[in-house]
Amino acid sequence: MSTVAVPAHADRTDRADPAGHVDTWSDAVAPHARPIIRSAQDVARIVNEGAQTGSKARVVIAIALGGVFLDAYDLTSLAYGVKDIAREFALSPVQVGVVSAAITFGAILGALFGGYLTDRIGRYRVFMADMLFFVVAAIAAGLAPNAWVLGGARFLMGFGVGLDLPVAMAFLAEFSRVAGRGNKAASVAAWCPAWYAATSTCYLLILALYAILPAHHAGWLWRLTLAFGAVPALLIIAVRSRYISESPVWAANQGDLEGAARILKRSWGVDAVVERDDANPAQHTPRAASWRNYGVLFNATYRRRTILAATIGAASSFGYNAIIFGLPVIIASFFKQGPLTTIVASLLLNLLFAFVGGLIGVRTAPTIGAWKMTVAGHALQVSALVGLALIGHPSSGAFVALAILLLGAYLFGQGFGPGSHSMTYASLSYPTSLRGIGVGFNQTLVRSSSTISLFLFPVLAAALGTKVFWVIAVAPLTSLLVLLAIRWEPSGYDIDGEDYTPQAGDTARRADDCPACMRG
Repeated sequence: MSTVAVPAHADRTDRADPAGHVDTWSDAVAPHARPIIRSAQDVARIVNEGAQTGSKARVVIAIALGGVFLDAYDLTSLAYGVKDIAREFALSPVQVGVVSAAITFGAILGALFGGYLTDRIGRYRVFMADMLFFVVAAIAAGLAPNAWVLGGARFLMGFGVGLDLPVAMAFLAEFSRVAGRGNKAASVAAWCPAWYAATSTCYLLILALYAILPAHHAGWLWRLTLAFGAVPALLIIAVRSRYISESPVWAANQGDLEGAARILKRSWGVDAVVERDDANPAQHTPRAASWRNYGVLFNATYRRRTILAATIGAASSFGYNAIIFGLPVIIASFFKQGPLTTIVASLLLNLLFAFVGGLIGVRTAPTIGAWKMTVAGHALQVSALVGLALIGHPSSGAFVALAILLLGAYLFGQGFGPGSHSMTYASLSYPTSLRGIGVGFNQTLVRSSSTISLFLFPVLAAALGTKVFWVIAVAPLTSLLVLLAIRWEPSGYDIDGEDYTPQAGDTARRADDCPACMRG
């Protein structure tokens, strides 16, 4: 069988396998020969080398980030409407809590099922299904005639959020190269600025509606804010047929090499040829999707990574949600002014600190790495929370300014550290066959942590006052200690290669124990 050249963007060479088959990525004999695909591993290697100029891979990444935008927008959109909803529907505090928490309960279940479905039926199908969830739930919430319908719509919306994050992270990881600028870690970390852009958009929309709605229609503000979530979902649905494809690596793992080749040509600009050699299988068959794969997350290879990813995610979610959802109350107590000042201050803190920090997290992922940036982010968060606890209620203008800067420092550390890389660890600690399950399990824990945080923050704040910052500081401190104990660096590591190692997940190379996998 003749030797076949690799694409111009790939310059690596591999040896022939023991059976005598020359690998697809062997010595080049012609500069523009079409690459040959004989296995799922060949597809993964093409993806890891990066897309051709003019390909649609970046558009797919942008659309996946659009899904993340929807997740964040829908989770934030009720923040300023709770009082109006309670007044309109005559709700008790307990009923308000149920309506507010409905979306997080939905997200817990959605993540649990979404992770399995993402691995079982594919990335594309789950992605399009959760877009429909967003449209229906947003419109139903905006038109809700009573609290029961509103709570049900928010639960459905949360279920869509839970479905979306595993599939969005899979798209980001599986449509990106393994190393260099714009690598998998950078693409996944981009979920963070997309999240903050969504929360800022929500604040801007609320601010605009607050300014233009007549006083006697102020009750429409929460309805319009919730219903607006259908707009970006409809836009994504409208462009799906032109840009969105199934993940080529997932398709290849299912044995559909021809389908993977078509996706590579359409999305990567790589025109590959499929040559099956069933008599001499060259590669290990990746693990099939199963509910039992949740147990694989705790085997010898993945246990430490699962613990680390879960700790970072849960600690990040607990602290961030306590701060961000308590931000209006915190700022109002600092400035002692009305809702307009509170909305503007919240918007500026998100844009100037959290969003900018998220952009830095994306840019530094390929060079500095996820581990160092997460450690630095947590360290800054602990310092900021300790400072806020020591200041207490600001007694002068100078202390008010310092307290606001410390809030900004916390959000900045969240942006470039755990905010960006909680998903890096959740997504890139597992290969393609386990990625949906891994992110789904992680998000189940994260959403549970969010629910606890949203419930406990007002209770603890009422009981402890500003001393509540001491309690919140325990979350990033715990994550920081676990990071120092488990030094796993996912950025730049070919995690998908573990799918093609015999008995992957059991005897695969322990990357978290490999000194070469740490940067510095």
